[in-house]
Amino acid sequence: MVFNVIIQKDKNGYFAQVPELKGCFSQGDSLEEVDKNIKEAIELYLETMDKEEIQELHQKNSFIRPLEVLIEK
Repeated sequence: MVFNVIIQKDKNGYFAQVPELKGCFSQGDSLEEVDKNIKEAIELYLETMDKEEIQELHQKNSFIRPLEVLIEK
């Protein structure tokens, strides 16, 4: 399965979340580490799901795209 992973970086490292899997987060000091950690988090998350829940994931079609919002101050 392919999942969208959102990764953000700040002074403390990298933080990853998987929007399709509510509560699936991880972190790492480098991109390589956060990739490894979020992959492990996804695998563990999927282990807690039953067959029907996994089938529902296969049927969802989600994507991430940029959306511009103008802020006037």
